[in-house]
Amino acid sequence: MHNTQEQSPEILRMLAHPLRWRLVKTLAISDRRVQELVDALQQPYNLVSYHLKLLRKSGLVVLRKSDADSRDVYYSLNLERLQEDYQIVAYAIHPGWVWKEAAQVPAYPIPRRVLFLCTHNSARSQMAEGLLRYQGGNNYQVASAGTLPQQVHPDTTRVMKEMGIDISKHRSKHITELKGQTFDEVITVCDRVREVCPAYDFCNPTIHWSIPDPASIQDPEQRLQAFTSTAHELERRIRQFMYYS
Repeated sequence: MHNTQEQSPEILRMLAHPLRWRLVKTLAISDRRVQELVDALQQPYNLVSYHLKLLRKSGLVVLRKSDADSRDVYYSLNLERLQEDYQIVAYAIHPGWVWKEAAQVPAYPIPRRVLFLCTHNSARSQMAEGLLRYQGGNNYQVASAGTLPQQVHPDTTRVMKEMGIDISKHRSKHITELKGQTFDEVITVCDRVREVCPAYDFCNPTIHWSIPDPASIQDPEQRLQAFTSTAHELERRIRQFMYYS
């Protein structure tokens, strides 16, 4: 007979707490700073910080320092870890449990308009634009822009080509080129641009992904590796986004 006194898996105990569950649900949509989580959940700062610490210790939540202000940190959900832990739970309950295939991505009668923003519109936002256009097909109309646009970085085009996506005709645009247009979602992929966005009355970010700039790395080999890692991180986030949008 099985030991009925066996303790439940950590993932179940971790998410059984109402506040930790709400934190995970909130971070599933967008990366947030502590104060933003405090405001969103209407809970005391020290309580939110305490439960974030527990979620970090479990590996479900990760953080990184803001590029805009190193005193700030952004928290994000480690969705892959969450899925792995739940698969382990399913197996522990019954080894014959077959994990359900991913749900169908929603289809929209009218394409959703999505704008990606970063400072230079040369790397992260360009890759995000190309990836969502490729993965989302007719479901999305996608654009990208920046506040200090620079030429599209060669490694951006190179890494996208390696993933089977041609963005050779992309060009960098200033955010003001999009003035007067409306978007269903505005996604910032750069901490600095998120701080600047409020200066533009037509720019209202709905989602933030705190992703370091691969172009800031000086060594060419390491920089290319960073571009590749960034592309795969964006691919993962975009795949998740398509179920939420």
